[in-house]
Amino acid sequence: MNRRRHHDGDDDGYEHRNRKRRRVSENQEIEDRLESLILRVGERSTSSVESNLEGLVSVLEADLGTFRLKILRILSDCAVKMPEKCTIYTTLVGLLNAKNYKFGGEFVDHMVKTFKESLKQCKWNNARYSLRFLADLVNCHVISASSLLQLLDTMIDVSNEDPVPQVRRDWYVFAVLSTLPWVGRDLYEKKESSLESLLLRIEVYLNKRSKKHHNALRVWSVDAPHPQEEYLDCLWAQIRKLRQDNWAEKHIQRPYLAFDSILCEALQHNLPQIVPPPHHEAYEYPMPWVVYRMFDYTDCPDGPNLPGAHSIERFLIEEHLHHIIEIHHRERKDCAAQLLAFPYKNKVPLEYCIVEVIFAELFHMPTPRYLDIVYGSILIELCKLHPATLPQVLAQATEILFMRIDSMNTSCFDRFVNWFSYHLSNFKFTWSWEEWDSCLLLDMEHPRPKFIQEVLQKCLRLSYHQRIVEMMPETYGKLLPVQPQPNYKYASEEAASLAGTQVAHQLVVAIRQKCTPEEVVNILKELPNSGENADQEMSETSFNPLKIDVFVQTLLNLGSKSFSHSFAAISKFHLVFKALAESEEAQICILHNVFELWQNHQQMMVVIIDKLLKTQIVDCSAVATWIFSKEMTGEFTKMYLWEILHLTIKKMNKHVIKLNFELNDAKEKLSKADSSSSDSEDEAAPKRKKPVTTVDKPTEEMVERMEEKLEAANVDQKRLFLIVFQRFIMILSEHLVRSDTDGRDPDTDWYRWTIGRLQQVFLMHHEQVQKYSSTLETLLFTSDLDSHILDVFHQFVALRA
Repeated sequence: MNRRRHHDGDDDGYEHRNRKRRRVSENQEIEDRLESLILRVGERSTSSVESNLEGLVSVLEADLGTFRLKILRILSDCAVKMPEKCTIYTTLVGLLNAKNYKFGGEFVDHMVKTFKESLKQCKWNNARYSLRFLADLVNCHVISASSLLQLLDTMIDVSNEDPVPQVRRDWYVFAVLSTLPWVGRDLYEKKESSLESLLLRIEVYLNKRSKKHHNALRVWSVDAPHPQEEYLDCLWAQIRKLRQDNWAEKHIQRPYLAFDSILCEALQHNLPQIVPPPHHEAYEYPMPWVVYRMFDYTDCPDGPNLPGAHSIERFLIEEHLHHIIEIHHRERKDCAAQLLAFPYKNKVPLEYCIVEVIFAELFHMPTPRYLDIVYGSILIELCKLHPATLPQVLAQATEILFMRIDSMNTSCFDRFVNWFSYHLSNFKFTWSWEEWDSCLLLDMEHPRPKFIQEVLQKCLRLSYHQRIVEMMPETYGKLLPVQPQPNYKYASEEAASLAGTQVAHQLVVAIRQKCTPEEVVNILKELPNSGENADQEMSETSFNPLKIDVFVQTLLNLGSKSFSHSFAAISKFHLVFKALAESEEAQICILHNVFELWQNHQQMMVVIIDKLLKTQIVDCSAVATWIFSKEMTGEFTKMYLWEILHLTIKKMNKHVIKLNFELNDAKEKLSKADSSSSDSEDEAAPKRKKPVTTVDKPTEEMVERMEEKLEAANVDQKRLFLIVFQRFIMILSEHLVRSDTDGRDPDTDWYRWTIGRLQQVFLMHHEQVQKYSSTLETLLFTSDLDSHILDVFHQFVALRA
């Protein structure tokens, strides 16, 4: 009997567990269904947005009792992650608030918490979208207009804080201004004097703020035909225009207007007092930018008009398109489809808006959000999806860029070259080159012929020499790249008169017979030291340039068949390289020989120097010194040389960042291990926890060694930047003095390229250079320096000021 009863009990337990499991899975299904309904509301369907909202409100109202927290979380997530549907979700919250006042209050509290957390965690976009959502809730009678104005006033108070970085004050003003298109009309009708007072405070701040950074961030140095406006100035002009129009805009969808009779009877909530978190040194604020303009209404053919530069619609359209790129940039096909499915495409010349926004992203200063190829691949997909219109708009944009290239920022020039060459490679290298014939009459250093020359060099990397020759008209002969072949001097006609020819031939035979590195060293011993320091052969810094000459040129010539052959040769004879590259002078000599062999093949030079850096055969400082050496004068304005410099600086920066991360990680592990061991000691013996494993725990000696390594890396990094900036100052100062002495205009093409490259180094590596700005100011960028050079430094410092 007992056994039987026990069995029955077992059955009951099984049934109970099964019911519980079934209930959990049913709840999960309902939650998933609710999430799907909320996320998809307002998307294209046979019924209107209003009827969708009515249906969804009925469903959510019924489930509020059981799934209240889940619904709160989903709605607050949608507010931040789907800002393009802001007004749909505020209407939904408004209708729920009208039916359930308590839920409305809980949601407002939830959104306020999200807003505060975003500010604390420096999630600036999330904070701005949360603020916009709270503001739009005023339109839905969920939040009172007076409490929102109090919040906006509190945010504008930040503009009077002192001393804090201007970028902090700028962001708070921008957040308020960018919210006004949604709520301005309502505030104007209900609280006009308070709104005017708020706008007056903003205007006072904007009139007194510094714009020293402006010139560093411009795509073009001239304002014709489109002004290059600073982002806050542009948005302020757009808001003023909106105010003139009585806050009536034509872009934002406002579904709550259809429910006005329901919403106006709802009780409103007051926002609690929200105090922005005080500034902290660790906080990083968004950097300022310049609003990119390429088209105006005269560029667009018949069809909808392009909104004016100072109409709020232009701001709203551009922000929406930027957001689509942000969400879908990883999937180029989806991104292109979403851009073309823009909800207001019938009201604007969509292709022109999309192309302008993509180029705005590509040319964004100091650096684009994503890799250059992201924008190139999206443009290709757009051309495939709209072959009848988009290629023509893109060709028109390219023409505009080429015609205005004389005043284009050097960094943007590089990005334009990279994009155009990549785009050509995807469309059979077809272009109407004859239309650009006039550039052939200009000096070779002028940006137009220089652009074509650099594009052809990049096309060469994506194709082959004969293809490039065939695609160009004969008139462009002088701009064509030369055949990318090694220039091995020990096989040339003059080889017999060269000192190392005999040994070079022995070396070729030995390497082909798969000799060892030691055998190579023995062969090289036969070479005399014919260098400048031959008399100092015993000194520590002495090196034999002839040995380096023969070894580097012979080995790399044998590996010239492909990148892989060259890499294999460098790896196999790494010990020989290290033995020869014992000083910086020797490393510069190695680089000189790489250049001598491969000067007709820019890409080979870039990848070989990258390999020499990775294998630590040459130091970053040696590469920087070599780039500014006299022998590279003829190459100084060519893009590949700066590609080498930037990859060198990036290599150093990555090394420092990696060591910094490892040190912080080790310190964290050490402190955690120490605290857990002290906790376990405090506990009573019977309850003692398992001892903390020491496998991952670093010792204090290890942490000290890591600190020393990081310190040494920081010294090397600082030295690299000092070398680069010192050389820039020397050559630019020399040019300016010489021009002054000769009575010539210093503003030559060479000068503009060089000052542009100096600015590029500052902006491209701004996060790392910023650490040394006070050192640079003390040692190099002193007040007695020419103002042209000093301005570049001051503009850079102003970016984070």
